[in-house]
Parts: sequence; C-alpha cells; structure tokens
Amino acid sequence: MNSTASQDNRLSWLRPIAIPAVIALIVLVTGGLFLDKQTSILARERLRADVQAELSLLRAKLEGNINGNIQLVRGLVSTLATEPGMDQARFAALASSILAERSQLRLVAAAPDLVVTMAYPLAGNEAVIGLDYVLDIAQRDAVLQARDTGRPVLAGPVDLVQGGQGFVGRFPVFTGNGTERRFWGVVSAVVDMDRLYVESGLLAPSLGSDISITRRDARGVKGQRFFGPDLDGQDPVLSTVTLPSGFWEVAARPKGGWANDASNWALRGTLIVAGALILFPILLTGRLMGERQLHIRELRQREAELDRLSRRLALALDSSEVGVWEMDIVTKDLVWDERMNELYGLPNDGTPRRVEDWNGALHPADFAAAQTDFSKGIRTGQYKSVFRVTWPDGTVRTIKAIGAVYSEAGSNPRLVGVNWDITEDVARSEDLRRTKLLTEARNRELEAAKSRIEHNALHDSLTGLPNRRYLDDILKANAGGGYAGSGSIALLHLDLDRFKQINDTLGHAAGDAMLVHASAVLRANCRASDFVARIGGDEFVVVCPAADGDQYLGMMAERIVAQMRKPVSYQGHQCRFGVSIGIAAEHGPDIDVGRLLVNADIALYRAKGRGRNRFEYFSEALQAEVVHTKRVADEILSGLERDEFIAFYQPQFDARSHDLVGVEALVRWRHPVLGLRAPDAFLATAEDLNVMATIDRIVLEHALHDLDRWESMGLKVPRASVNVSHRRLHDDALIESLEKLHIPPGRIAFELVESIYLDEDDAVIAHNIDQLKELGIEIEIDDFGTGYASIVSLQKLRPARLKIDRQLVDPILDDIGQRQLLASIVDIGKSMGIEVIAEGVESMAHAAILTELGCDILQGYAFARPMSRDDLEIFLGEQRWRRAS
Repeated sequence: MNSTASQDNRLSWLRPIAIPAVIALIVLVTGGLFLDKQTSILARERLRADVQAELSLLRAKLEGNINGNIQLVRGLVSTLATEPGMDQARFAALASSILAERSQLRLVAAAPDLVVTMAYPLAGNEAVIGLDYVLDIAQRDAVLQARDTGRPVLAGPVDLVQGGQGFVGRFPVFTGNGTERRFWGVVSAVVDMDRLYVESGLLAPSLGSDISITRRDARGVKGQRFFGPDLDGQDPVLSTVTLPSGFWEVAARPKGGWANDASNWALRGTLIVAGALILFPILLTGRLMGERQLHIRELRQREAELDRLSRRLALALDSSEVGVWEMDIVTKDLVWDERMNELYGLPNDGTPRRVEDWNGALHPADFAAAQTDFSKGIRTGQYKSVFRVTWPDGTVRTIKAIGAVYSEAGSNPRLVGVNWDITEDVARSEDLRRTKLLTEARNRELEAAKSRIEHNALHDSLTGLPNRRYLDDILKANAGGGYAGSGSIALLHLDLDRFKQINDTLGHAAGDAMLVHASAVLRANCRASDFVARIGGDEFVVVCPAADGDQYLGMMAERIVAQMRKPVSYQGHQCRFGVSIGIAAEHGPDIDVGRLLVNADIALYRAKGRGRNRFEYFSEALQAEVVHTKRVADEILSGLERDEFIAFYQPQFDARSHDLVGVEALVRWRHPVLGLRAPDAFLATAEDLNVMATIDRIVLEHALHDLDRWESMGLKVPRASVNVSHRRLHDDALIESLEKLHIPPGRIAFELVESIYLDEDDAVIAHNIDQLKELGIEIEIDDFGTGYASIVSLQKLRPARLKIDRQLVDPILDDIGQRQLLASIVDIGKSMGIEVIAEGVESMAHAAILTELGCDILQGYAFARPMSRDDLEIFLGEQRWRRAS
C-alpha cells in the first residue's frame, strides 16, 4: 500500500498545474482524502513499529533466558558423560553451582535409564525421586524424543510431580565415543514458568501490548497456545523464539486493538479548505509525505537489522560468559560490562572503572608479564594475554584476554577486548599433565616389574641360576643346530650326595648355604658360555657343546666332583657332601632334548648306584639295563594284578627229635613266560617299586590260608614264619590290617632282618613290634650275625627266636673258630631265653654239630628244600625227612 501511495505521489507532480477549476477541485478533494488516509496509515504504522520494538525486546529477553538456562545444563550433561557413575553428593555439588548462576532454573534431576535417581535441590522435591519417565504418560514423549534424536527437548508448561508448573528441558546423556557410544539417560531441568515470564518482561505493568505465545514444532506445525489471549485474525505482529526442538511463535497487538480516531472532520475540513485555497502546499505536503514514508521504511529496516545483530550478540555473550571491556588509551577510562565485574569479583553497582582497578586485581606473580602484554598490545594494535587475578575475598582465577585497537575520527584511540575465565581449563590441563607424568612413571614401574617377573620366572631365587623352565627353553632353542651352533649338546645332570643329612642336622639355612656353594663351584668349573641351571632341590644341570668329546666332559665332571668333596665351613661346622654326575651327549641336526634329559638322568642313577661321588657316561648297555629293569618292573606290577606271586614253604625241624616245628613262607613269582622265579630275580626291583609291603601281605594271606587247609587235612604244621619288610613295619595301618585277619596267637612269626630294628631309634617300628607281640605274633631275627646288632638292642627287642645266617653255618665242618663263634651266639640266645634256629643246614654232619652246639631248630637242604603247598602236603604225608635223618 505504501509503495502504491508513493508512486501516486510521484505521478501527481507530472500533472499540469493550471487545470480547470473542476479538475482542481477534484484534485484537492482527492488530495485531502489521500492525506486523511495517509495520516491513518502512518498512525497505524507508528503503532505497529512501537509494538514491533516492544515485541523484539521481549523476544530477545525470552530467548536469551531460555538459551542461557540450556547452556548452564549442557555443562552438567558433559560432566555426566565423563562421570556416569556420579553419586548424589557429586551431582548436588555441580547442580548447586548451576542454580547459583543467574537463571530461572528451579530443579535439575538426573535419570539414568529414564528413572530419576538424583535431584537438586532435593528438599521439597523428594517426590521426583523414583519417577519412571517411561511410565509417566505426560512426560514420556518428550523424554523419548530427546533419547531418539540425541538433542535437547524443551516441553511445557507441564504439571510437575513436586507441584506447580514449569518448562522442562530434557537433555540426553551419552557415554563413550564412536562404536562405544551408549545412551546413559536424561537430565531434566525445570525452568520456573513464573520467573521466566517475569524476568523476560512478559508480566511487566508498563507493557503496552497484548502478548500471546504459541508452540510450534520443528516442521512449523502450530501447537497449543500457552500464554496470553487468542490473537488469531487480529493482524498481530509476529516473532519467533528458537528452541532446541521447534520454536515458539510470539504474537503482539496494542492493548485495545488497532482502531484509532479516523473521524477528525475538523482536520479534514481544514485540509480541504487549505487545499482549496492553496494547491501548492497540498502538493508540497504530498511530496513531503512520500519522503517520510521512505524514511520510515528505511528506519524499520535498520531497526530490524539492529535487533537481529543485538539478539545474536546477546546470545553469544550469555552462552560464552565472556566479559566485554573498552579503554580510552589516552584518558585510561574503562568501560566494563556486568560480566567483567563478575570475572574480577567486583559488584555490579555502576561504579566507573579505571586501569588501577585492573592493576590492583592482578596476581603479584603475573603482574609484570600482564603489563608487558598490555603495553605490547597497545603498541602493535593486537592484544593477547593470560594472567591470574585475585578477588577481594582471596579467590584466585585465571583470565584470558584478547583485544584490538581502533580509532574514530575526532576521538581518542580505544582498545576494545574481551575477557573470559579459563581457571577450570587450566586446572584440567594441569591435571592432565600430572596424570600423564604419573602414567609415565607407572609405565616405567610396570616395565621394571615385568623385567623382574620375567627374570624371577626363569631363575632360581636362592642361587641366581636359571631354573627348569629356562633350561627347557634353552634346550628347545638349541635342538635344531646344537648348543651355540656346535651341532651337538652335552648334559651333565648333577645331584648332591649327603645333602639331606646336612639339611636335617644343621637346618635348611645350612642346606641353602651348601646350595649356594655348589652353584659357585659349578660356575667356577664351567666355561662362561656353558649354561648352568638348578632344576630341583639339590639337582643341577650343565649344558655345553659335546664337540670336545667325552674326555673334556669327563675332566669337567672330575673337577666338579673333586671341588664338591672339599669341606665347607658353616657356623663352626665342617660340612662335607659330594656330587654324583650323569653325562649324556647327542650329535646331529635335530636333537631330541627330551631323550637327552632322560639319558643323563639314567647315567646319574648309575653313578649313585655305584657308590656316589662319581660320574658316569650314558651308554647303550646302560640303556639296555634300564630297559630291562623297567620291563621287569612292569611285569611285577602286572603279576601283582594277575596274582602271579605265591608262597613256597621250607620246613623247620626240632634239632633233637627232628619233629616238624614250623615252616618258613618264601615268595615265588610264577612268571607266565620264564616260569618260577626266585626272589633274587625280582626283589631289588620290587623294593624300588615300593611294592614289597604288598608282596609281604600276599605271602602272609597265603600262609594263613594254607595253615587252615593243612589243619583241616590233619597235617600238623604248628606255625609259619613270614618275612616282613622295613617299609611295611613303618606302615601306621599295619596293626589295624592284621587285627582284621584274627590270627591265632603263636600261629604266625614275623622274620625281621637284623638291620631293620637293631640300634635304630624308630618310634613307629618300636610301637608296631610291641603291638605285634600283643596280637600273639612272634618275632624272629633273620640273618643274625651278618649285621651290627648289639646285646642292648637284642635285650630291648626280646625276640622269640634268632636265625643264624647260613654264612656262619657253612664253615663249621672245618673251621673250629667258626664253631666257637656259633657256640657264643647260641649261649647268648640261651642266656636271654631265645630259641636259636640254624639255617643253611646242608648235610647231616652240619645237623649233628649244630645240635651239639645247642641249636634248637634246624632248616636246610639236608632236610628239605623250599616247595609249593601241594608238594609240602605230600612231603608231610610221607614224612620224607625221617629217611634223610
């Protein structure tokens, strides 16, 4: 309409001035009407401009307050993203600093997994704790929208659980980055509706317009009007408040409407008369009105541009918390905004500021550097500095400042700049620096610990030598090309002799000292390139090339044996021990190190078996012997499973009447291939296998069974003597097992080898022997005279019988001295009430002499050989010994 009027006004100047009176009258009337209409339009435009200005201010305040609240909450959201395990105390500390800011926030709540668990302030808002947004229909859509879009959503006004109404901002919280990004929950910030309205000026009494606010979504679809009257159809002035999701449409109109007094007929009459009288003023007035309309339009455009720029600047300053300042370089006068006073801890009381205020706030340690930066900025035109300031209450903050010099014609040059608080940034940077230094220190400690762990894992803690694990690694690494690329590997397997005695008598500390000494001897007698390891308690292994031959290995072993024999002083004691060494070597491109270890162990076993304190080489013959021993051991174990071990019996006779007084039960092995095997073919191996107790038990059970059988057959066999091993006498369960057999007293006698008990202070053996006697089992001493028995120990044991060994019996036919020795043994037995048995009676001549010497019982080939149960039954039935005697 304005452009049309202006165009008409310009066209009126083209009309002829001198026209007929009718035309002039028409023109004047038309001009009067036009002026009247323009006056009305101008009045309405002025009114609309006033409403627009008032609306722009309200919209800027409203948008600034809302965005300021949002920016405050964003900081809390960022902290939650990095501290998802935050508790109520930490949350309250952060939220209290937000609510302390200039804002309209009433409540801040955190809802991990969409259930409210933290709130601030908590007092008065207890009802919000435990609120499940998924179940709350009124708030669910906004919460889910924030979660699904990943952007804040402002809803409201809504009815609050804790009472009242407010606008609620929903801020989604995500933890992690990239593929690790995970939805944590939401932060809800309640904006006090009344405070927002009041502080945005919507309820100011001086407001000259009616205001209404309507919600619109992100697509512009109109929603609910929640403030003010309905202004639809009343040509309101419109503006928008941008929100995180959608926007508000703000409408305004003058209070009372747009109507104005357009019936000023006096004015119109005056205009008509004046127009009629003076045409030129009318035309001139029309011209002036056209220019005025042009100026109004330009003014409106400038106001709109200024409003837009002011809104952007206000939003930027509010969200960034930047303070703006300006200084006259000549007069040193300062202009600070409110934020600058806050940054320096000064009140916003309108007091003018000068450079002295800034100088007084500078931290003493930063004063000189800050002044230098300021002077440089004035000199160069570009100012930049970082410094600390001290507030009046003693608080120290770090400030960053930038600025630039500008000049205007007719005025002093000025320095304009901004300040902002970077205290937290500096603190975070310092924390990061300290954390980095701490991490680097810990990494160094971890590397050192790793090295120590790796060393400890591969070395013996006592001697410092490599351990078994390290040895295995070395052997595997050198299996292909030989040790040190020599194409061969030699192993010396060493085991200390008499080490256990030192450990048992002088203690483990002495044993450890001997091990350290032994490791030193090995190092001293091996080359630096040789590998020396401790692989067990008192076992060592030396790995070296075998290229120098067996002679070099033997010389090394001989040196080690000689050095180990030398006494070692320990706390006033001279400790002596030796070493047995097994040597094995392999040559070739692919050495079986496992077999090499076994071979060296076999050679060591042979060295110990041949008297210790020596060394032995592994050989094929030695391996064959070991294989044979292993085969025999396997067959013994199989034989025990198949009941191949049986009892043979050798009768014992009264020396004078030649009546049968008992039998000795002897073990035999009924081998499935080799036939019947005597004890000397398998007993040594059985001892190594630790199965002698089992064999003794089998012979005992056979003897008991056969005694019952003979008794039922009418064959009189008074008792059976069975051998018992040293290991079985150490068995704590021996007596319990014998009690279950219900052996009649005097029916069984246990033969003990002289060396088992005599002069041996063994509590278990002594207890078991006493218990055997209480069970009615008699004790006999076998092979008496071949050991080192003492009269005292014989008195202590008080056996029922002594059996003189065959080595003492055999020479008595020709050796008078030997006969006298036997007589002495018989006298000892007689004096102590012990019966004397002579074994190995090979002839009746032997029997006659032994009877004459006083022996009570005779046993030997002169009367009977050992025989099976069935053969014994025939022998007893026919009484063949009578014919022999």
